[in-house]
Amino acid sequence: MTSATYEKKNTALLIVDPYNDFMSEGGKLYAATKATADSVGFYQNMRKLIPAVRAAGIQVFIVPHHRSRNDDFDNWLHVNPVQQDTKNRMAFAVDTWGGEWHPEFGPKPGDVVVHEHWAQNGFANTDLDELLKQHGIQRLVLVGFIANSCVEATARFGMELGYHVTLIKDATAAFNPEGMTAARVSAKLFAHAELNTDELLATLSESKRLPAEEQTNSSLVSAHQSKN
Repeated sequence: MTSATYEKKNTALLIVDPYNDFMSEGGKLYAATKATADSVGFYQNMRKLIPAVRAAGIQVFIVPHHRSRNDDFDNWLHVNPVQQDTKNRMAFAVDTWGGEWHPEFGPKPGDVVVHEHWAQNGFANTDLDELLKQHGIQRLVLVGFIANSCVEATARFGMELGYHVTLIKDATAAFNPEGMTAARVSAKLFAHAELNTDELLATLSESKRLPAEEQTNSSLVSAHQSKN
């Protein structure tokens, strides 16, 4: 269990790449991630975690990958293999079902939707850092896809920018077990905390309770007001 606290005034949940192509059955990359997702209970945990975070009043940020278009990377000098494969598949393609939000894990009213990232880092060439600062955010909790790609790259750079970074180990997935292992090994180098879903939920429950001193002060104030 972490000693970190997650107060709504300075904590954000970052949901990375919640597209149908990743997270909905029939999506172009759903089958490729299903084994690792199932191994940690990803879908069940997301269905517990996201509503609890919203109920706690914590701001949700959606950190989306670039939606594929037919002219992507035309005349680019350096297109990496993953970018090319994503285009070949037309994964998360604009104006397609696969490029729409997962109905449960995508944005809801009041969420902040960040500009799309071209590669893996949700901060690179987007407005994520500016939006977090404008909302007074200091602590980031990351969930979503892919554990050793977009989640890791965003979390790692968040640490470099001075944010406190928490990874939820059972609310992410990868294309293979090796990717999940790589994510856990790398996390030790940059993450301030690694929790499972139940540990985070317990921490949120604890944060709703007033410290003993505040409870005493609150009781004294109430007693004083009742006399007047």
